[in-house]
Amino acid sequence: MRLSTLLSQLVLSSLAAAAAVRGRRFGPFQVISDAEKRDAYQNVVTWDAHSLFIRGERAMIYSGEFHPFRLPVPTLWLDVFQKVKALGFNTVSFYVDWALVEAKEGEYRAEGIFDLDPFFKAAETAGIFLIARPGPYINAEVAGGGFPGRLQRLAGELRTKSPDFLNATENYMSNIVPLIAEYQITRGGPVILYQAENEYSISNGRVPFPDGEYMQAVIDQARRLGIEVPIVNNDASKDGHNRPGTGAGEVDIYGYDAYPLGFDCSNPSNWRNDALPGDYYEVHMRNSPNTPFLINEFGGGSYDPYGGVGYDKCAALTNHEYERVFNKGTLTGGIGILSIYMLFGGTNWGNLGHSRGYTSYDYGSAIREDRYLDREKYSELKLEAHFNRASPGYLLTTPGDLSTTAYTDNPNIAVTPLQSNGTGDFYVVRHSDYWLTTSASYKLRLPTSNGTLTVPQTEGRLTLPGRDSKIHVTNYPVGNYIMQYCTAEIFTWQRAGDGTTLILYGGLGEFHELAFQDSKQVTQVEGKNVKASSSSVRTLVSWTVETERQAVQVDDLTIYLVDRNSAYNYWAPILPSSKYGNFGSSVMNPDAVIINGPYLVRSADVSGSTLNIQADFNKTANIEVIGAPKGVDKLSVNGQIVSFTETRQGNWYADLTIQFPDIELPDLKSLDWMSIDSLPELQKGYNDSRWTRAQNFTRNSAWPLSTPVSLYGGDYGYNTGTMLFRGRFRATGKENSLFLRTMGGLAFASSVWLDGKFLGASLAQANNDDANSTYTIPSLNPGTVHVLTVVVDNMGLNQDFIIGDEDMKRPRGIMSYSLTTSSGDQTNIYSWKITGNLGGENYKDYFRGPLNEGGLFFERQGYHQPDPPTQKFSRSTPFEQHDGAGVQFYTAKFDLRLPAKDYDIPLSFVFDNSTSSQHYHGFLYVNGFQFGKYINYLGPQTSFPVPEGILNYDGDNWVGLAVWALDATGVAVPGLSLAARQPVLTGRQPVELLASPKWERRPDAY
Repeated sequence: MRLSTLLSQLVLSSLAAAAAVRGRRFGPFQVISDAEKRDAYQNVVTWDAHSLFIRGERAMIYSGEFHPFRLPVPTLWLDVFQKVKALGFNTVSFYVDWALVEAKEGEYRAEGIFDLDPFFKAAETAGIFLIARPGPYINAEVAGGGFPGRLQRLAGELRTKSPDFLNATENYMSNIVPLIAEYQITRGGPVILYQAENEYSISNGRVPFPDGEYMQAVIDQARRLGIEVPIVNNDASKDGHNRPGTGAGEVDIYGYDAYPLGFDCSNPSNWRNDALPGDYYEVHMRNSPNTPFLINEFGGGSYDPYGGVGYDKCAALTNHEYERVFNKGTLTGGIGILSIYMLFGGTNWGNLGHSRGYTSYDYGSAIREDRYLDREKYSELKLEAHFNRASPGYLLTTPGDLSTTAYTDNPNIAVTPLQSNGTGDFYVVRHSDYWLTTSASYKLRLPTSNGTLTVPQTEGRLTLPGRDSKIHVTNYPVGNYIMQYCTAEIFTWQRAGDGTTLILYGGLGEFHELAFQDSKQVTQVEGKNVKASSSSVRTLVSWTVETERQAVQVDDLTIYLVDRNSAYNYWAPILPSSKYGNFGSSVMNPDAVIINGPYLVRSADVSGSTLNIQADFNKTANIEVIGAPKGVDKLSVNGQIVSFTETRQGNWYADLTIQFPDIELPDLKSLDWMSIDSLPELQKGYNDSRWTRAQNFTRNSAWPLSTPVSLYGGDYGYNTGTMLFRGRFRATGKENSLFLRTMGGLAFASSVWLDGKFLGASLAQANNDDANSTYTIPSLNPGTVHVLTVVVDNMGLNQDFIIGDEDMKRPRGIMSYSLTTSSGDQTNIYSWKITGNLGGENYKDYFRGPLNEGGLFFERQGYHQPDPPTQKFSRSTPFEQHDGAGVQFYTAKFDLRLPAKDYDIPLSFVFDNSTSSQHYHGFLYVNGFQFGKYINYLGPQTSFPVPEGILNYDGDNWVGLAVWALDATGVAVPGLSLAARQPVLTGRQPVELLASPKWERRPDAY
């Protein structure tokens, strides 16, 4: 039996090989016969203690998190999926945000940008499987943890089996779950796993916990609505909540999340000495030994709060070194399903985020918020995922104990063995003190098929740089060959044409060695510094890593020896075939190809005699094709036939001269700006008769009133954005102070006026979600009626992470107040009115969703949308001084003419840092979408990416900026500009401009 055939039957590679797409049909594959691996609901996705099986094929799941609602341009979803697939990943995990699709009870709206059907289809096109996580609770750093604001009014406790809570979820789940069910792999779609709830893990002790009946109700609901694939959970602890065998509420496959370095990005180079778990395997065997080791969320970055340090530092915290040590550390526990959170973060546009994070949700991810790939951590992830995809034998290994003595001569080096029964062994090497930044040298003692060998056998020692981890292999199958051992790391190997290609990499200057267990002919075909020796029992190859690529031929196996940075430039797209479609296997598919050179290789396929490559370029580049399929003699790049030369080894070389356009962007300061006062409420005689009258009750069960009437926005359906309050009182003439306790979430601000005269403001604070403020009341005439106007921003409802805390019900608005006289008496404020976004939960803009607008005048009128009624505005620019505290709204039209058909050109709106002491908040709107909340005195965000599709790259656009001045002196915005990244010549599909509604008069606006 050929070795490749034996491998195929044992461990048929990664999940990328698991299924094929024909239209929307995956397969066919022979179903495994082991009944113990079958779920009661289906037999397509099954499992054992090591991994999933997809239609009988053993599958390693390498997944990344991507939320479609954080990129509200459906035609860009495929772009992200292709970047995920290019990494060597095979799966994407995603949340659904209930608050965006059912703001009003019983009214489920998931059209346009909220329709997930294109998301599923884009996954299919890219060849990506999906893990569905619809909640109903998701956390996810979104407002309310995904709960609609109306749940603040529920009497029952959230995330419990309280009937009114479970009933409240029914309409949402009855709509979203059947859609997910339609796209399950059992019905021909990409969904392979379903997660029930999220992080149901921590309680304050006030409610029964863990409540198996509650979790069982969530599971039963999903099953009743059509879920057939295995159900998993995501434990925020390692305590085994709802693991298999626990009775009511148990899931099929237990999983938990892991963020080894936490969420403090302020000292990104500081690695705690207790951060790397040494008990992965022990915890897994204790909790769920008969299911695959699953980490649903593994830290791929961090969220960052207002006043934080910025996402570049979060990226540095979880950089390429972190990935080498911590990601590879999961292999020592026998990980079978690993999902990186986040792989692409996106944007908290339109108030969808919670108050612990600002507009950007870049997360420090491998793929930036604007979809750019300029972080080294993307390339390191690619090396790791491709190795895993090419190493199916890993899934049949059993982790051994970490040792500093058994496998190495240096006690400062720690080794974890992963040993199998004939399909290859793996040795994960790291520093004993994994946080060290200094290098160490070592030799290895490796058990092989010919006994224990000390390697290198020839000369020198191996080197482990600081904050690095390496994977050495023994008895490792490569096509029809078995490497007895290899000290260099493996990027990938592919069978192609009449031979096999193997790519190995290491750090510059490192010495490496590999061996085959019998005599072979070794010929150096590139470079000149590889040493080889052969005997009747062994063939040794040794080299020192150089910047120049070296290559050797061992029979029909070509081995390329490159440095790590050069390895970053290699891609291994899977060629669709009639059997495997977009999910063809790197082991099973004979038509694999390796490509060297481009910024990104999205996909490759063969049509007739032409190899078609879809690729992106950020500079002029050469393309090298290694292992062109048989029968192919033409090369097409992004639809254009290109000429190439062929080497003696059969590699193709094409020199591409790429022209990059000069990008001309409008100067936003020179636009024809118009403005309108957005606090007409301060004007004398303002009519607030259409405002909502505050009532003397609350439906918030967690926060009893401390005021005569409720001033909680949630009691009146105002769950998002800025709220306004107007209170009337009759003066005694002795009033001297006003006390307010306001609550709006972290980094919220509030402002107060008396009869249109500014009393003061409470500035945003990064660590307080409520504020106590006292304002001086001027002398008033007895018997006169006066009006207080209060503006309070809602920075997003709290999440509900701790069961029983009811933190999501923490109100937004005015919690308490007192109008005090000089004698200590209280003057009664006899009438309060409140307003927020027009219509509240009966919101007006179905296209942009329920959270995009707040309650400021320009929002209620819809003036932030394109083509507002210019006759109502005056000519004024935000860059000139506007005196006095208040809210002024500015808008302007600008034209873009960018070559978006061929180039991807990410754009951002950038605020100039303020050097003055003037405090203001800026609300940025682009074509009606709120794409920025900027706090000039708190930060850290100053640059706000806005994607193509929201922006019209070939025509008119509208920008709106609301400036909330918090000082009596007013404010002048120092500057706002439009900035572009280096254009990328792209092979992506064209981006469709959203049909964003323009302004129309709202008859009920006030």
